[in-house]
Amino acid sequence: MQRFLLILNDACYGVERSYNALRLATALSRKEEPEVRVFLMGDAVTCGKRGQKTPPGYYNIEQMLHTIVERGAVAGT
Repeated sequence: MQRFLLILNDACYGVERSYNALRLATALSRKEEPEVRVFLMGDAVTCGKRGQKTPPGYYNIEQMLHTIVERGAVAGT
């Protein structure tokens, strides 16, 4: 079994690192075999904040994280 741990440290908006990591986690969580874990630390903790107001032109990071968790990936803070 493959295991992936993605450690996010950047804020959810303003840079694309958290967005890209969540895109990768979403793609990996579509498959049955890999175990995907997402660890939010530092500024990335804001990715899990409820009721985010997404800036124009950005994807809703909260919804992306919610989708990953629904697919069985484990999110931790």
